Amino acid sequence: MPAPSALADRATMLLSLHQPGNPVILPTVWDAWSARLATDAGFAALTVGSHPVADSIGKPDNEGMSFGDLLSRVVQITAAVDAPVSVDVESGYGLPASRLVDGLLGAGAVGLNIEDTVHSEGKRLRSADEHAELVGALRAAADQAGVHLVINARTDLFLRKDGNDSDRVERAVARLQKAAAAGADVLYPVGRHDPETLRRLTTELLLPVNAIALPDQDDPASFGPLGVGRISFGPFLQGRLGNPSQGDPGPLGLAAGMNRLAQPLRPVMTGFHREEHVMTRVDVAPGIPFDEFVAI
Repeated sequence: MPAPSALADRATMLLSLHQPGNPVILPTVWDAWSARLATDAGFAALTVGSHPVADSIGKPDNEGMSFGDLLSRVVQITAAVDAPVSVDVESGYGLPASRLVDGLLGAGAVGLNIEDTVHSEGKRLRSADEHAELVGALRAAADQAGVHLVINARTDLFLRKDGNDSDRVERAVARLQKAAAAGADVLYPVGRHDPETLRRLTTELLLPVNAIALPDQDDPASFGPLGVGRISFGPFLQGRLGNPSQGDPGPLGLAAGMNRLAQPLRPVMTGFHREEHVMTRVDVAPGIPFDEFVAI
């Protein structure tokens, strides 16, 4: 396990990158290679996606892999890069909060995503209070370990199209507000939202909001004015990288459009120092140009 002081410093850095209206982009990685690719390009922090990791080891998403499977990859990633790493732990693999926190910190991670769909129990949705209780237990375990693990509390209400459309935003806000009160640092109403809905979510939720982006379609400049504090790609970066035949991946993706990331958003955070944007041309693999990455 890395020294607690080093983990605490990385957790502080990761949390500091989350600024509503000035979003950090955390590229979703799945192994040491993809992690090195991102950090070599200048990205200041990473998130490990459960879906991409599961795909990379031939197992299904939604807890088709074990927590041990996931930690094996996290250890490889944190050994390969010198950057804060957050990890998607799905709904917790049926494990107690203390086991999740100890496993992540032992693997060198300093953040986590936790969702409210319980895959091991017929994919039921946790109640808002139950999910908040889990967030609180995770926060208590992290506090006990002496590291402010950055908790990204996710709700699947939009993905599941749970209940009536008319009050889904209100229910998501109420659910995430409980998670915030229990100790979450970031709130993740996962789904593809129109600008009006996303603006409402970032206005009514008082913590940084995580938005998901499509690397081949979205313009990063559109997220800051909507109040977003964090952008991630879910499985879409891996999927886009695996299908280069689609041609130019567009404004947020794997071609020259990535250059546009630098313009509307903030300079690169490297360690605790603010620097100018760094653009690096990267050859991902023969025949798969990753043209220009810009770290945010």
